[in-house]
Amino acid sequence: MSVWRVILSVIFPPLAVYDKGCGSILIVLLLTLLGWIPGVIAALIILNNRK
Repeated sequence: MSVWRVILSVIFPPLAVYDKGCGSILIVLLLTLLGWIPGVIAALIILNNRK
């Protein structure tokens, strides 16, 4: 996980997970719309996943 991805996930979480698939983008987008902090947490979890 690069520093730029972490910064991007704090600023706009759905854009940080663009290469992880459509499902990840939709989940993070939904969580970001419900609250900024859940979106950031979900983006960081998805980015930290080694799969």
